[in-house]
Amino acid sequence: MEIIRGKKTLVMDASALAERLRGYEHILLDIGTGDGRFVRHVAETWPGTFALGIDACRENLRDASRKAPGNALYLIANASALPAELHGLATHVTINFPWGSLLAGLLAADQGLMRGLAAVARPGARIEVRLNGGALSEAGWSLEAGAARVRQVLLDAGFEIERPVAMGAAELRRLPTTWAKRLAFGRDPRGIVLSGSWGGVGGAPFYWPALKCIRLGV
Repeated sequence: MEIIRGKKTLVMDASALAERLRGYEHILLDIGTGDGRFVRHVAETWPGTFALGIDACRENLRDASRKAPGNALYLIANASALPAELHGLATHVTINFPWGSLLAGLLAADQGLMRGLAAVARPGARIEVRLNGGALSEAGWSLEAGAARVRQVLLDAGFEIERPVAMGAAELRRLPTTWAKRLAFGRDPRGIVLSGSWGGVGGAPFYWPALKCIRLGV
């Protein structure tokens, strides 16, 4: 698999990755990581966690990867074809405010994406998918209907997904992602988070205080 650090890239195999991950109890995989801010925040705030960010656009990751702490890596890969070296590693999987092909893959139940999510997750791994109204509107869905569709797709793929939770501007401001901050101060500061686990009851999210949001009957 291809790793990026600044303007340089290198190939890392499964054994080299296993050596980097040795001793870490929690392994976060952030898919569609964008500019990588979320991954860097997690790695810096929780040194016992190893955070990996994946994005297909290498230009987005150059700055964050250059400043990455020792417990973070950035990978260049397509979400629909996640590297085999990641299989069975993640204790937590996050997808924060997807758009474009990643959001389309979630809505369309893209089999490559669904198989990849299942493959990278350990039994009981936590998954969190955050959706925003603007991106879903561009894709032809309302926020509520789009969230219900993605939830069903994840359920069909074998994830156990809890009821959707609404996020407003206050909750968005608390999330350590660039896009969440833009949404919080934008014209449509609405989001929904879908949380659950793979193959059983997983652990609670550990990156930020529990969100005080409204659970939706979706």
